[in-house]
Amino acid sequence: MDRYIDRETMLDLTVNFIPLGILAFFFVVFVAFDPWGWDPLFTGLALFIVAWHFLLLALLTWFSGRIIAKEEKSGEAHHTE
Repeated sequence: MDRYIDRETMLDLTVNFIPLGILAFFFVVFVAFDPWGWDPLFTGLALFIVAWHFLLLALLTWFSGRIIAKEEKSGEAHHTE
């Protein structure tokens, strides 16, 4: 079975995994430790902002992985050097 995302593509995408980990960490910290008390507006807004950016970055990483894998598979790089 041919893997869709190979090792080289994963290396290209590692620049997005660190921010995803940081966002996941802060989401867990906001939920587990509740540093400012439970205010539905503030807590909901903080969790929404962190979760929204996590989802957007995850989608961007997924689309980037698909595009990089497709370009590597076709062998046609579009460089403007």
